[in-house]
Amino acid sequence: MSLLTTNEQIKELIQETKRIAIVGLSNKPDRDSYRVAEYLLNHGFEIIPVNPTIDEVLGVKAVASLKEIKGTVDMVDVFRRADQVMPVVEEAIEIGAKSIWFQLGVVNEKAAKVASDKGLKVVMDRCIKIEHGRLFF
Repeated sequence: MSLLTTNEQIKELIQETKRIAIVGLSNKPDRDSYRVAEYLLNHGFEIIPVNPTIDEVLGVKAVASLKEIKGTVDMVDVFRRADQVMPVVEEAIEIGAKSIWFQLGVVNEKAAKVASDKGLKVVMDRCIKIEHGRLFF
C-alpha cells in the first residue's frame, strides 16, 4: 500500500496540491473542519466544500457530493468517521482525484488500500493544517 508517512512524502504531496475537496466540511466556526478549511484558504489553496446539508462555507458554494465537482481535484480531505469513508474513497477514484487525506483519528486500512491500489496517494490519521504548518513554517 502506498501510504505516505515521511516528512518528504507529505511535503511533496502538499506542494503539488492546489485544489482540495473537503468532505464533511462544517459551516460552524468551532469545528475542526471549518478551521482547517479557513487555514487552507488563507494559505492559497482552493477549497471545495462537500456537504449535502449546507449551501456554502467561508464564501465558497458547497456541493452535495464529489461527483458534482467540475474540473480536476488534487486532493480529497476527509472529515468523516472511519466507518463512513469507503463511499468517499469510491467517489474519489471515480472523479480521478490524485490523493486522499484521512484527518486525525480517521483510520480505515481497507479504504486506504482500495485508494492506493487505484493509484491515489494516501495520508491517514493526520491533519493537513498541522502538517502544512509544521513542514512549511
